[in-house]
Amino acid sequence: MNNPRTVESTSQVMNRSARDETTSSLWADILSLIKIGIINSNLMTAFAGFWLAVHFTEASFFDHWQAFLMSMIGITFVIAGGCIINNYYDRDIDKIMSRTQSRPTVTGTISLRHILIMGVSVTSLGLLFLLFTTWVAALIGAFGWFTYVVLYTMWSKRRYTLNTVIGSFSGAVPPLIGWAAIDPGLHPVAWGLFFVMFIWQTPHFLALAMKKTEEYRKAGIPMLPVVHGFSITKRQIVIYTACLLPFPFYLHSLGTVFVVIAALLSIGWFAIGVAGFFMKDDMKWATWMFVYSLNYLTILFVAMIVVTLPNPF
Repeated sequence: MNNPRTVESTSQVMNRSARDETTSSLWADILSLIKIGIINSNLMTAFAGFWLAVHFTEASFFDHWQAFLMSMIGITFVIAGGCIINNYYDRDIDKIMSRTQSRPTVTGTISLRHILIMGVSVTSLGLLFLLFTTWVAALIGAFGWFTYVVLYTMWSKRRYTLNTVIGSFSGAVPPLIGWAAIDPGLHPVAWGLFFVMFIWQTPHFLALAMKKTEEYRKAGIPMLPVVHGFSITKRQIVIYTACLLPFPFYLHSLGTVFVVIAALLSIGWFAIGVAGFFMKDDMKWATWMFVYSLNYLTILFVAMIVVTLPNPF
């Protein structure tokens, strides 16, 4: 016979299940608010900036492990705070676009007041962490946040087709923050990382905008393909990918292997871009460009780290 003290009742099991489901739902809402995918990609570029700063200053990574933790936590929080406020501000258009309709700012699972407080608090905490590295890192972090929240979200996103370019400034600063956490002087290579990230974002996001054109049109967002059509958008994408062609030679100090890898990646992206003028299926081409852009960024920044690993021999 079962001991009633050791067997959970049906109501206890149901209550525990409900609590687990609520916790899981809350966690999913938080991840949606902070846009975890954006954070992950930016942390990768920030880490590359930090790693290359160690390499070029001939420092020891382990001697700077505290600065590393502070900078990565700070960057994570600043980006998360900016994304939370972006969601708060864009709640009216998020309910129109299918990919954003499940955000808590739309569903109401978290109150707007709490979301705004969360955004401001997380941002402030992130800047504080960056201050524990260098004031330059904190200043760059504040600039990136201001550009994303004020200049992009609140000012240009709903007014101008150049919103993508304006938003690119914020996405280009993580490598600078990572570098400045060790070397506030910012070596020319650090600015090279900034410019490649700045240029990369426009073709990446314009390809995505082509795929989501009807959603942007419905929401009233003046993305380039919405206002000027696919032909001009494709031309702009190819121009930006062409601007990346000389980039590998700016970072020749990383060695021949890196230059070759970066050159092949840039040529490949440009070639696929040009092929778009001869393809009838614009959506298929936009998907190719978008997927390639993700692989381009990942391979490029991983290569930077691999070619600068200490020689074990």
